[in-house]
Amino acid sequence: MTKKEELRDTKVIVDLDNIAHNMKLIDDLTGPDVAVMAVIKANGYGHGSIGIAPVLMESGAAYLAVATLTEALELREAYPDYPLFILGHTPDRLLHFAAEQDITQTIFTLSQAEKLDEIAGKLQKKAKVHIKVDTGFHRLGQTPSESFAEEIAKMYRLKNIEVEGIFSHLALAGAEEDEKQYRLFCDFIQTLEDRGCTFKYKHIADSIATVDYPQYRMNMVRPGAVLYGMRGFDSIDLPIRQAMTFKTAISQLHAIPKGEGLSYDYLWKAQRDSLIATLPFGYADGYPRNMRDKGYVIVNGVKAPLVGVICMDQCMADVTDVPDVCCGMEAVIYGDGQDGSMTIAEAAELAETNKNDIIARITARPPRQYIRK
Repeated sequence: MTKKEELRDTKVIVDLDNIAHNMKLIDDLTGPDVAVMAVIKANGYGHGSIGIAPVLMESGAAYLAVATLTEALELREAYPDYPLFILGHTPDRLLHFAAEQDITQTIFTLSQAEKLDEIAGKLQKKAKVHIKVDTGFHRLGQTPSESFAEEIAKMYRLKNIEVEGIFSHLALAGAEEDEKQYRLFCDFIQTLEDRGCTFKYKHIADSIATVDYPQYRMNMVRPGAVLYGMRGFDSIDLPIRQAMTFKTAISQLHAIPKGEGLSYDYLWKAQRDSLIATLPFGYADGYPRNMRDKGYVIVNGVKAPLVGVICMDQCMADVTDVPDVCCGMEAVIYGDGQDGSMTIAEAAELAETNKNDIIARITARPPRQYIRK
């Protein structure tokens, strides 16, 4: 049977060795007493969660973390026994899926815990949960208080619930604010421990905090972007490697005379007699539409600027200066920069967004091709 990646010229190449390398860097950095919860939400930040999971499991991730129940169920189908964690909210009416499939769930209210306890009891199981504390991000969780502490103490007494962990999320608004959040979190944990509530895992550090704030690692960290080679930290020169390359190939060549326009609204017109390549990728593949007249691809070692409005499924590049250009020739959309290709960091800057957005927005339509030495 033909492999999926052979059915389309536009594809995402994922270097699994680079992900393993990045995971080892984090593991070595944090040490043997800190568990690593590898975050593979948003289809593994665009890399394909099912395809990258094995290398993270082999590298010793204590958990694979996702954002939604649907992401978790997809992984559970592929990997029946590996610990999975849902970082986001699962509505009460869907909690039975998490319990049935042994997926550890984020909760932050007693009512959620009681509902899950009831479901787990019927299944004759013990449902694992991590409690989300809002220390200032104001996204999920409750703010530390006496009433919240009392709720958690009651959760502890539910016989079909295992309160395995407690966690929060830094806003990364500056060292002073981060310290304030961390102290609030630690003080609340101490309050709970004084009540007899203990936690196997305590975690607040994402990729940036894992590297930049060693004092916040506690006994578990949640690296995500750093595993894929996305640099957001600045305290040390950690030699992470970008794992993703995005490639396509020329579909057709057009000779466009000087003064003639192309694509929608003719927003670009040839300033000279030009040779234009049609490329089979567009914003439906996750390429930023606002990269018009800013983006480029590398063809035969030469930078070929994208011209005209980027379409849903296709776009055009000016290959006038590319030697020996022909249909079927490879065009690198994103690369590691060593060949002059656009890095994820450069794409984020040109598109006026962040690196995570650039990679996570790449849709499932381009097949993923996994390489490993």
